[in-house]
Amino acid sequence: MLNWATFSVLLAVVVIMLGAWTRLVDAGLGCPDWPGCYGFLTVPQSDSHVAIANARFPDTPVDVAKGWPEMIHRYAAGTLGLVVFGLAVSAVRQRRSGVPFKLPLFIAGFILLQGAFGMWTVTLKLWPQVVALHLLGGFTTLSLLTLWVLRLRKFSADQVAAAATTPAASAKPSELGASLAGFRPWLFGGLLLIIMQIALGAWTAANYAAVACTDLPTCQGQWWPEGMDFQHGFDITQHVGPNYLGGQLTADGRVAIHVTHRAGALVVLAYFSVLLVLIWRRNNNRELHGPIRLVAAALAAQVALGIANVLFYIPLPVAVAHNAMGAGLLLSVIYLIWRHHQLQPQAETATHTTAMKQEVTA
Repeated sequence: MLNWATFSVLLAVVVIMLGAWTRLVDAGLGCPDWPGCYGFLTVPQSDSHVAIANARFPDTPVDVAKGWPEMIHRYAAGTLGLVVFGLAVSAVRQRRSGVPFKLPLFIAGFILLQGAFGMWTVTLKLWPQVVALHLLGGFTTLSLLTLWVLRLRKFSADQVAAAATTPAASAKPSELGASLAGFRPWLFGGLLLIIMQIALGAWTAANYAAVACTDLPTCQGQWWPEGMDFQHGFDITQHVGPNYLGGQLTADGRVAIHVTHRAGALVVLAYFSVLLVLIWRRNNNRELHGPIRLVAAALAAQVALGIANVLFYIPLPVAVAHNAMGAGLLLSVIYLIWRHHQLQPQAETATHTTAMKQEVTA
């Protein structure tokens, strides 16, 4: 089951990248219906099928080049759903052996909701609110699957330790110290910042604001562009109805979104630069050095990709990689928090044992 759960995480990353690719090539409405494409299971290509499709949807003639990215994304998402449903069923069947099953059941239910958002993305013609929530739902699905993999790995390790004839290696508690344990709320604060930045990125993508600023470090030659319309840019009451392909916001609104996303990136960079250095210095036993390096590498790569997006005017490979690395940064922070959390009980045990020894010797 662990191998299949790991596969589901990798497939979720692929689905996120395919979603970014579909959006970046303006294929979000490559098929005007859902779940099929012009009423077919695949993109219509023969002359007869194209004629039928055009008769069904006269306002949106068939564009094969845009239909296939949309359908490939749907096929991948559907495959992910089937894999997760199969894993959830398997986990329920093995629940008596201690396999965690509540989380995969929740993920399976969440994927149904995510599928509904995928449908609404098409039927509501790329309404920004739905598109942004659909993007966030993809990241949420990936995060939940990663947490499940971590729990399965811990379950497997605990089983191996229980079957061993000698005490497990964890019998030697790690001395984290109160100072390192105190970083927990700051780590969760950093996770919240990452989620907020991803939400800003989703809103930027949903409103086609990525190209609102084409220079760095300024935007349109100004540090704080005049005329930015934050109220318009972050208006979540946009009415349903228009075709939002290409966006409906004014230039001033899109600039406001883009500048906010940049500012958020700077906040995340400064926050984690300080936090990671402090944790590194306090982590005397180096249990967290690997996860810290992972977060630092993902953060540096994400910032570099964001800069490249602006300098090279959103090249498709870089833009897709920027989306994928956003997921990578999120998962690396989750992994750091997980490792930190796993060390806490050991630290508490070590402190309690030390206190008992002091009482005995007193």
